[in-house]
Amino acid sequence: MKETVDTALYIEILLAFTYVVLSFLFFRILRLLSGQKPGAAKSAGSLFIGRSLLPLAFLLTALAFKLAPLSRLFSLSKRFQAALDAALLFFFFFLLIRLIDSGIQSWHIRKQGGFPIPRVLHGFILFVLYLAVVFGILRGYLGFNITPFLATSAILTMILGLAFQGVLSNIVSGMSFHFTKSLKQGDWIRAGEMEGLVIETNWRETRIFDLKSNIVIIPNDLIATKTLTNFSLPDKKTALTLSVKAGYDAPPFEVLNALKEAAADVPDVLDTPPPEAYVTTYDDLGIAYTLKFWISNFRRKNPITGEVGRLVWYKFKRRGITIPIPVGDTIGRVLSTLSPPERIPAERDLVKTADDLLRSEFLRDDKGEPIVPAEELRRFAAALKRHRYSAGETLFKQGDKGDFCYVIARGTIRGRMVYDEAGKTYPVEFTLGPGEIFGEMALFTDMPRTATGVVIEEAELLEIRAEDFARLLQRNPTLAETIASLISRRNSKNRDSLKKIKELSAKDIEEGCSRKSILARLKGLILSLTSIN
Repeated sequence: MKETVDTALYIEILLAFTYVVLSFLFFRILRLLSGQKPGAAKSAGSLFIGRSLLPLAFLLTALAFKLAPLSRLFSLSKRFQAALDAALLFFFFFLLIRLIDSGIQSWHIRKQGGFPIPRVLHGFILFVLYLAVVFGILRGYLGFNITPFLATSAILTMILGLAFQGVLSNIVSGMSFHFTKSLKQGDWIRAGEMEGLVIETNWRETRIFDLKSNIVIIPNDLIATKTLTNFSLPDKKTALTLSVKAGYDAPPFEVLNALKEAAADVPDVLDTPPPEAYVTTYDDLGIAYTLKFWISNFRRKNPITGEVGRLVWYKFKRRGITIPIPVGDTIGRVLSTLSPPERIPAERDLVKTADDLLRSEFLRDDKGEPIVPAEELRRFAAALKRHRYSAGETLFKQGDKGDFCYVIARGTIRGRMVYDEAGKTYPVEFTLGPGEIFGEMALFTDMPRTATGVVIEEAELLEIRAEDFARLLQRNPTLAETIASLISRRNSKNRDSLKKIKELSAKDIEEGCSRKSILARLKGLILSLTSIN
């Protein structure tokens, strides 16, 4: 009897081994037939097939064993037959779980291009489901007492939970970032004191490229416990502010205009919404102002803010706006007495301006000969103002009205003219250097600006305003007729080009080419000067 029992046991073990081997062989055959390769990236469509092959092979093999007349060939125990039924039931649920999982993954890949759950967590969830099916079959179908297994599993789960508490916290935080879309690759964030560009975020950590060009790896749970600021949400547009103080002697509207102009001259500052400036406080040192402007590349916030601040200095300097020094009035007077500011003698400044004016193209004929005596130009130089401009500043824009022009004493200006022809726009750029004149048409003819001027390297410009030019004409009565003839000839040669500038009307062009109209404009300047005096 014992020998018969041992023989039956060996047969059942051999059949169980055969079942496993045949299932794996069947799985390899199915994979070859389906064209699935291990480790290859799967599309959403092929994911169903790849995930269902293994449980399907074991299920079909178990079904074949169930339908085969094994009981007639071998003396199989009821325990073996129950185990075979349990295997058939388990692999049915195994296949069902994998099909549902593949369906969820395929849908998410088609909709959003990636599965949000990390691979480790995904595998752990599936393992828990498979384990639940095993316990259910053992308890409900085979009648095993699974209480000891559950107690052992609970203890093991508690131990693993304590051991992997940090890992699980990072995983949950990473999932939270993904589902809430709090941050993603390419966002600029600040978490606590850490700030930088997100270059990667996964189930455990987030990597950022900080302001010092270092890669900083931050655990997800650490970010989750900090106040997170995402400068890329709701869009890439972010506002920056710059605080400045000015003295009480500067009119606030002048300061506000200078601040807004400085921001508008920086290419990285957005045009929409436009820069804003406003008064914030009054105190003993002066008036505090805040400039607010918007950018789209937050990674360059420091260089952009620095560029705006640099241009503010030039704007203030030309307008005579002083930034107050934080000392009392009494101390300030003592310091000014002990170390008076260095000043350039007026005579030296006048000689420099006169020399720059004499070397320039201003008031020269087509052959380059001066139409005004040198002595008169030196006298005229005493009325001119010398301004320093920084690279990037815009002098004026095409289409603007103006009553002044510039003589370039030092530096370079880039001019940009935009033509309209046959419904298309064609930009033309040119550069001007020392000695050349820029914007004279608006002064001589009252035409709108025909080009936009931008300083491309620090420049010193002599500003010639209509009032000063009118005094020159008043002292030299015949000069107006000479200039009218000269400008009329030049504009007539360029009539076709002027017609392509959309900011110029037909009337502007006609008057700009007419000697009579130009002469009337120049005489009008003299009359306006007379009425002022």
